[in-house]
Amino acid sequence: MKTGSVNSSSSIMDMFEQGKVLKICAPMVRYSKLAFRSLVRKYNCDICFTPMIVATDFLRSVKARDSEFTTNERDRPLIVQFAAHDAQTLADAACVVAPFSDGVDLNCGCPQRWAMSSGYGACLINKPELVKDMVRHVRNQVDNPNYTASIKIRIHKDLRRTVDLCQKAESAGVSWITVHGRTAEERHQPVHYDAIKTIKDSVSVPVIANGDIKYLRDVESTHQLTGVDGVMAARGLLANPAMFAGYEDTPLQCIWDWVDISVEQGTPFTCFHHHLIYMLERVTSQPERKVFNSLSSTSSVIEYLQNTYGTVQDIET
Repeated sequence: MKTGSVNSSSSIMDMFEQGKVLKICAPMVRYSKLAFRSLVRKYNCDICFTPMIVATDFLRSVKARDSEFTTNERDRPLIVQFAAHDAQTLADAACVVAPFSDGVDLNCGCPQRWAMSSGYGACLINKPELVKDMVRHVRNQVDNPNYTASIKIRIHKDLRRTVDLCQKAESAGVSWITVHGRTAEERHQPVHYDAIKTIKDSVSVPVIANGDIKYLRDVESTHQLTGVDGVMAARGLLANPAMFAGYEDTPLQCIWDWVDISVEQGTPFTCFHHHLIYMLERVTSQPERKVFNSLSSTSSVIEYLQNTYGTVQDIET
């Protein structure tokens, strides 16, 4: 666990001002790590989530803590997302990360088979009493009243069950709720904005909308449709980390910022390369992608970028 120190006197809840729609980087396995969070923070991202961390592994293994949770003093505000199915395990994990973060989030939305079969992720939306218990344990045991405990959910086909879940979580002291507007079975079907609006209208805590946020204009349109307090993006930010700053495609400056951050933080090549593949996908041709995707070292990637796109200084002169 590599960390920086944190000021515990400020609360993330202060950011939910009326009128400002918060822009949030989603938890993404392998991708929403420190280097990528550092990048999106330069481009108007208000809050970042870590990738989902399995709480039992995190508590059991020093190796897991070191590989799964790395942060620094500039990596704020930060929410650590855990997969858990036991209230005390979640509370224990929250107490470990609390000095270095602003809140924890319970994953109640991951639809992957391994997670569901282990009792994690989206299967928890069918266990409202357990979710309520987990939220309450975190609220009671983390010794910082400003520390947040949130949940990220998917919706039921019968929306009354989702509303009941959210109201139970609210009664346990949940700080806010992120709603991915699809059921656990849905993948690329349209987002159910009406369901998100119903949930927003049913609770008094802030609600965040997640699903199909690809451009800055989607932030405002989602807010207009649902009345939510913020939006969370995943694939949209992978394709364009500068999306929240209003760029339609990844600007060259952002690509070189990623190179600088990755070199500075020692980002493993596979991660460094994968992010660039996502960033360049919309602006490159198939033959260009084939060449770029086959590169196998950081130096060859940097040389390719310089030769193909030039540096930011080249454009400015």
